[in-house]
Amino acid sequence: MNTKYHALAAVLALSAGVAQADPAPLCRDCMRVVNVHVEQRKAESGSGAGAVGGAVIGGLLGNRVGGGTGRALMTVGGAAAGGYAGNEIEKNMHKYSVWVVELKRADGTVRRRELRSDPHLRAGDVVVAQKDGHLARRG
Repeated sequence: MNTKYHALAAVLALSAGVAQADPAPLCRDCMRVVNVHVEQRKAESGSGAGAVGGAVIGGLLGNRVGGGTGRALMTVGGAAAGGYAGNEIEKNMHKYSVWVVELKRADGTVRRRELRSDPHLRAGDVVVAQKDGHLARRG
């Protein structure tokens, strides 16, 4: 057998024998960070400009389709669909990032916190929630 394979086998044997140390117990108010990741959110509501603009365009397009009573129905339907689409487009234009932090308490319960700025935390960090809602690293 090649000496390179002997060395690799020795390293694997040694690393298999190393036990993972249990994390230190948590204080009463402390939580351990399980995961941190970033998600995109679209705005909850727009200014209304997208809905109005979409309704006008949808109504104009609907008015060009059909004739008689059908024209009126298409105008109203186009305005409604255009208003909805315009509002969704406006909300998508105002996306923002949130940092989702999953925290585990000493009793095993898991919480999710969404923060508007980077908390600079990693899995394994021990934190405590402050009165202002921020998470402060312990130790």
